[in-house]
Amino acid sequence: MTYANLGRTGIKVSRICLGCMTYGTPGQGNQPWALDEARGDPSFAMGSKRA
Repeated sequence: MTYANLGRTGIKVSRICLGCMTYGTPGQGNQPWALDEARGDPSFAMGSKRA
């Protein structure tokens, strides 16, 4: 698994985790940009074909 630095925090996160910050419930909390499951599925399908 590949890890990346989370800004200058010193925290390392997996790239797949970092990429998943885009997905969730739109409008819940402070993430109006979030993609719901139906809109996120094509991205995951494409990513799994590249892995």
